[in-house]
Amino acid sequence: MWLIIFAVSILAGIAAILYLSEKIRTSGLLSGIGNAASARVISVLVVVALAVIICLVFDVTNAIVIFVHLAVFELLADIIRIIFRKLSPWDIDPRIYSIAALALCVIYLCIGWHMMHGLWETDYKVSSDKECGNIRVALIADSHVGTGFSGKEFADHLKKIEEAKPDLLVIAGDFVDDSTKLSDMKDACAALSSVKLPYGIYYCFGNHDRGYYSNERRGYDGDGLAAELSRSGVTVLKDQSVLVDGRFYVIGREDAGYGNSDRMSAAELMAPLDKDKYTIMLDHQPVDYDLEAAAGLDLVLSGHTHGGQLWPLEYIQPLISENDNVRGYERRGGTDFIVTDGISDWAVKFKTGCRSEFCIIDISGR
Repeated sequence: MWLIIFAVSILAGIAAILYLSEKIRTSGLLSGIGNAASARVISVLVVVALAVIICLVFDVTNAIVIFVHLAVFELLADIIRIIFRKLSPWDIDPRIYSIAALALCVIYLCIGWHMMHGLWETDYKVSSDKECGNIRVALIADSHVGTGFSGKEFADHLKKIEEAKPDLLVIAGDFVDDSTKLSDMKDACAALSSVKLPYGIYYCFGNHDRGYYSNERRGYDGDGLAAELSRSGVTVLKDQSVLVDGRFYVIGREDAGYGNSDRMSAAELMAPLDKDKYTIMLDHQPVDYDLEAAAGLDLVLSGHTHGGQLWPLEYIQPLISENDNVRGYERRGGTDFIVTDGISDWAVKFKTGCRSEFCIIDISGR
């Protein structure tokens, strides 16, 4: 799937550059510069030069995002211009449409930047017939520390989460990224060590936490991350469960990636547990809903999808991935499932289809 996404992104970026260069050529800005062939070459060079500048300011990934959005806005402006020209007697200068498209695109992406770098609270309420009382859970995932915020800046987000007065905090994977520096990882763990909650903090691995590349790239591996989290007072769960306050279990599954075909099934994890106790499972990738519901879990919390990140990927992602859900709440059988949009991002610095969030889940039992 990632190879498909990569290939489509590259092709979309190239198509955007060609389309925008043609827009420049036909705009009249290059009138008087040589013949048609030279004007076409110059227009391409202008767009490529702009792309290089944006790559230097951001990176290749975000340059593609910016150029594709700009091309889409310009294309919509062209369509509107054609329709308006057919329906109206007025002939408005095409450059006005282009300027308006550029302005709207900038505003749209600025909002997307804010939605990515801000932090919002999303609330959920679930109920149970089990005798677990009331439990307030704070959920985060996909912090990818060092991409959207540094390890030290993470502390500010944690303060906002603490203000919601949760009983416990759960981290559903991808705490760090493949590029997260050792110093950022340690700063983020130190920030977690200062969080004081009645029932503590629990964590399960995500697909990026162990790293896809050599350990030398960031200076630690998955075991190093787990050790640092443990030293910070975080309970690391790798196909393990813990009974909290004698009322409910927190279960952490190994990630479905890395070829973890030997990770324990939901049924195996549930087998030794007291079925009268409420169960909360952390499973980074939302890809096992049917079997988790069949196992009798009460609540499953995931991340990984980033809420689709960019509109309209929320609707496209289910068609090209194995994810059971992309964002929000779903109930199957007697199990409640929640997928968070994530507290940050791993590469793209804009969120136009969702926003960075932490979830507060109020569980009401008997």
